[in-house]
Amino acid sequence: MQLSHEDQLRLNVLVAQSLQAIRIDESRMRVYALSERGEASIDLNPTCKDEKYVRLIQQFLSTYYLGSPGGYPVFLRRWTRMGQARDDSLEKLLLIGEPEAVAAVVHASGLTNELARRAWWTSMNAENARRMLEKKSVVKGDMGSELAQFLVEFLPFEEEQKAIIDSVRLVLQPGLIDDQVRNDIWKRGKRKNSYYVGFLLQTPDCLPIDVTAHEHWECTVKALAEETRTGNEYSKLLCRALGPTGQAFLYTANLVLHKPNDQEVVVALLNAIGKYFRCTTTEKKRWRDMKSLSDAIDIHFGDEPELERILSIDPSLHDRLHAIVGLSMVSETLVDPIFGMTDAIGTVMRKRIEPVTQPIAGYIRLLQS
Repeated sequence: MQLSHEDQLRLNVLVAQSLQAIRIDESRMRVYALSERGEASIDLNPTCKDEKYVRLIQQFLSTYYLGSPGGYPVFLRRWTRMGQARDDSLEKLLLIGEPEAVAAVVHASGLTNELARRAWWTSMNAENARRMLEKKSVVKGDMGSELAQFLVEFLPFEEEQKAIIDSVRLVLQPGLIDDQVRNDIWKRGKRKNSYYVGFLLQTPDCLPIDVTAHEHWECTVKALAEETRTGNEYSKLLCRALGPTGQAFLYTANLVLHKPNDQEVVVALLNAIGKYFRCTTTEKKRWRDMKSLSDAIDIHFGDEPELERILSIDPSLHDRLHAIVGLSMVSETLVDPIFGMTDAIGTVMRKRIEPVTQPIAGYIRLLQS
């Protein structure tokens, strides 16, 4: 099966120009091309079923730009979605009319703002927007705000909780949205608390909520001033947690912890909590149940000089430091044994993860006023 003579001629004329991207509209059987002068299009005249004919078009483009009619190898899907596409081939991948090739470009570590503009013209969807906003070059370029605006407008239509969390997390990067949009997104968390998790991950110390500091915050800061000045991690974490921004974080995390929507929300929340209280002495260790974590806290107290110095200054801080260390050890691995055996969501899921969530909630209460 071959391309019609008319299409063969038009495509040869098209690719002879300096093009930036090509996309194929299968519903209209039309090829669109982007160049510095704007858009151009070709109406196709299929000589076989549309699906087969589109494949012929892709083979033509792949032969011209990549030197092989095989197109982009779909079997490399996982590899390219890990950002492993070669940077020197990204421009050509946008010229073969294959969606998977566009996915390889938006996942690539070498994505630039200009390539993001071309890729976005080729395939405008939320997943591509999220992957591109993971690149600093795009966030800092003019495409950053455009992609963020798209994700904000698309948020009400997202059905997967992880997609909501990722979208919120990414649009909250500095310079992408204004305060009014940010506050509007926050308000949506009252109906769907996965929105809150995006804030906890991206702006944990700048939540749009007023929460007063712990009643003992000021005296704790004064008592531990020297330890904080000399770099005591636990002193810094304790003062941070008792302050207004820390109390806002704990309040919000507790809200989500009591009623997470599904497993993705639980996983993201636990990682957000662990990240917020991360210590260099505990960050590489992961526990799969709360009993092991609790035992590790006791061992840690006997081995960590920084904790001993704080307790020598104020022994009454023991329980709060115990909570700080416990929260620093929290991660998604605590629920792996549970989620590995069930796909439950909602009330059933929340009941099954109580052995994990209840102790964590207890740590949070110890740090709240």
